[in-house]
Amino acid sequence: MLDWLPYPHDFSAQLRDAVRADSAAERVGRLIALSQYRLDFLQTIQLNRAMDTILLQAGEVLPHYRLAILGSATVEHLAPAIRVAALRRQLWVDVYCCGYGQYRQEIMDPGSALHRFAPQTILFSIATMHAVPAVEPAATADEVDRLTGGVVEDLKSLWRRARQDLGAAIIHQTLLNVTEPLFGSFDRLVPGSPWRVVERLNHFLAETASAEGVSLLDIARAAQRDGQDSWFDAARMLQAKQEIAPQSAPMYGELVARLLGAHRGKSRKCLVLDLDNTLWGGVLGDDGVTGLVLGQGSAAGEAYLGVQRYARQLKERGIILAVCSKNDPVAAEEAFSSHPEMILKRSDIAAFMANWDDKAQNLEAIAGQLNIGLDSLVFLDDNPVERARVREALPVVAVPELPDDVSGYVRRLADAGYFEAISFTMEDQQRASQYSQNVERESMRGSAQSVDEFLQGLQMFVQYGPFAAVDLPRVTQLINKTNQFTPTTRRYSAEQIANYLSTAGTINLQFRLRDRFGDNGLVSAMLMLPVEGAAGCIEIDTWVMSCRVFGRQLEYEAMNIAVETARCNGIREIIATYIPTQKNSVIRDLYPKLGFRAANLPNQNPEASRWSLLLSEYIPCATHITREVRRP
Repeated sequence: MLDWLPYPHDFSAQLRDAVRADSAAERVGRLIALSQYRLDFLQTIQLNRAMDTILLQAGEVLPHYRLAILGSATVEHLAPAIRVAALRRQLWVDVYCCGYGQYRQEIMDPGSALHRFAPQTILFSIATMHAVPAVEPAATADEVDRLTGGVVEDLKSLWRRARQDLGAAIIHQTLLNVTEPLFGSFDRLVPGSPWRVVERLNHFLAETASAEGVSLLDIARAAQRDGQDSWFDAARMLQAKQEIAPQSAPMYGELVARLLGAHRGKSRKCLVLDLDNTLWGGVLGDDGVTGLVLGQGSAAGEAYLGVQRYARQLKERGIILAVCSKNDPVAAEEAFSSHPEMILKRSDIAAFMANWDDKAQNLEAIAGQLNIGLDSLVFLDDNPVERARVREALPVVAVPELPDDVSGYVRRLADAGYFEAISFTMEDQQRASQYSQNVERESMRGSAQSVDEFLQGLQMFVQYGPFAAVDLPRVTQLINKTNQFTPTTRRYSAEQIANYLSTAGTINLQFRLRDRFGDNGLVSAMLMLPVEGAAGCIEIDTWVMSCRVFGRQLEYEAMNIAVETARCNGIREIIATYIPTQKNSVIRDLYPKLGFRAANLPNQNPEASRWSLLLSEYIPCATHITREVRRP
C-alpha cells in the first residue's frame, strides 16, 4: 500500500528534527515533507503525535479543517492516518470520532459533542454487519430491493439532517463485502444470498449518494483491489470492533484525504509525461522512430500502449497532458506524427517541453505556460535520478515512484489517486482542449502589437445569467477549486449554494466566455447576499473566476453586469470584502480598480479590507467583450 511514495530515510531522526525546528513554519514544513513518504501504521501514529505537539502553532501556518467520523464500529485508530494523509495535501485536519455506535444520537441531539465540534465534513463509516438487513436466502429480488432500499432511505434521512443542522459536506463509505459463500459460485444468482444482498445495498447506496450530492468513499473497491484480508480482520472485529484492519489504516486515511482534498480544490490538474522509456520503449535519439518499442507484438510494446491509452482517457475526463523530456524537440514532435502505433497525438499535449534543460526548470515553465500552480502537476518519469531531482527542487510537484516493469506504470499512477474527482461536468470534459486553446491564445498575444489589439482579435463573447440547476455542479466545483481569483476564499457545498439561492434578495450570476479559439465554458460565478438591516445594500459573498481567463477583461465586464443587475433589483450600494491569502494576491487591487472605495465597516478579520460601491457613481468599464444574455 502507498507504493507510489518513496520510503523515508532515517524517519525517527527526521521526525525529531522537525519537532525541534526553530519556527512554527519550519516545523509544519518539515512535517509536511515527512508525510510525503510511505509510512507504516506505527510511523503514521508517530507523525500524528508530532502534529499534536505543535497543534496550536500549526494554526499560524495552515488553516484547520474539521472532520467528524460517525461510525457504527470503532474508528479512532483511523484518525491518525487521515490526518497524516491530509497533511500530505497541506491540509491540517482536526478529527472528531463519535462514541461507538452513537452516530444517530449525535446527529439528532443539538447539544451533542458533534454539534459543538461543528464539522465542515462528516464521514459516515457504517460497518457492513450493522448496515445489512436480515434477509432470508429464499427472498425474492423485489423483497431484497425493498429491504436494502429501506436501509438507504434511512441513511439518506441522516445525511439530510446532518446537512440541515450542521451545514457539513457528507461522505459515506461503501460496504466491505465480508460475507462468506453460502451457495459458492451460485451466490451471484441468488437474490437472497448474503454476498448478493451486500452488492445490492452498495448499488442503492451509490445511486442515492449521486442523487443527494454525497461523496462516496469506495473502500469496497479498494478491498477488492488489495484483497479482502488486507482490509478486514475477523479477529479484530470481534475483539476491538474494528471493521477496518489497522494495517489498512494508512490507505483508508489516504482515500479519505483524497476526497477532502478534492472538496478543497487540491486534486491535481495536469499529467506531465517523460518520453523515452515512459511513453515508449527505447531512446529516441539512439534508436530513431522506427526503433522505438511501441505497439502489438511484444509485451513491453503493449504495456507502453497501455500508458498512452490511460493518459488519453485522463485527457478525455479533463486532465491536462504535457511533455517534459530531454530530447531533440523536432524529433520528439515527429515521433507523435510519424509512428503508426502512437495513441497520443501532438494535439493531445497542451504544453510540449523537449530540450536538454533541467527538468525541474522545464516543469516550472510548463506551469507558467498553462497558468496553473506547480502543485497541479504530476510528473511521470521512469528515471529514478530525474524523479529524485524534481522532488528535491520542486517538492510540491507530485512524482510517483514507478516499478521496474512498465506493465505496472498505469496501475501505480491510478493507485496514487492524484486526480480524485467529486463531480464530472461538461467543463471537465472540455478542460484539456481549453488549455490547448489557451496556448494558441498566448501565441497570438505574442504576435499582437498591443494588449488592446490582442483582446480585440480574440472576438470574445460573454454569456451570463442566474445559475440554472444544470450549472450547480460546475459552480460548486469552481467555488471549491479556485485559489487565486477568490476575494473571500469561502467554500460551499452544492446544498449550501442552493439554500442561498432560495434566500430572498440574493443575486447570483454565472459567466461563460468564448472567443475565436473556442468555448472556455462556465469560468466565473458571483453570489451576492442582502445585508441584514440595510435596505438597498447587497454584499459580494463569493466571486470566483478560473485562472484560464485571467487578463481577458472578464472581471470588468462581470462587474458591469452585476451593477446593472443590482440596479434592476433596487440596490443602491454593493459591499465587498478582500481577505488576503498566499494565493489570491493577484486580485489584491481588484475592488479599487473596479471603482470601489475603502469603507469603514464592521470586520471580524483584522487582515481583511472592506470596500463599498455606490451604484449612482459607478462608471461602466470599457471592455472588448460582447454580451449574450443566457436564456433559461
